[in-house]
Amino acid sequence: MLLHSIDLETAEKIVDAAIAKGRELKFEPLTVAVLDDSGTVKAMKREDGASLIRPDIAIGKAWGCLGFGFGNRVIVARAQSHPMFINALTDMSGGRIVPSPGGVLIKNADGRTIGAVGISGDTGENDEICAVAGVEAVGLTADTGA
Repeated sequence: MLLHSIDLETAEKIVDAAIAKGRELKFEPLTVAVLDDSGTVKAMKREDGASLIRPDIAIGKAWGCLGFGFGNRVIVARAQSHPMFINALTDMSGGRIVPSPGGVLIKNADGRTIGAVGISGDTGENDEICAVAGVEAVGLTADTGA
């Protein structure tokens, strides 16, 4: 069956696979959030030792992807080339956009965005590795914006 929005079971599998990848690579404790296509949190886990603000960062990475319609690599590039624009959008969104790697869109087999995953805890690049691994573990496509 082709998903049109990420379901709870799939979201939980993405979270668990992303955390497993982080443990395998010995990354810092992660927080992983999966949002559906409306921006609602479907599943989230914060590993022991992950700091207090990590859930907000993870959600912000995923929410920014959904808000812009592309992976966080594009948002990061635009933040570097047009910082005032990204600052304005961050203000307009109530601070929900986090321009850092580690947020990816989740796409189904038709290329339709069905959600996003955001991860915080290690470097943005390492967070992204885990996000991609989580999405690919369930047979979906991760769009990093790269």
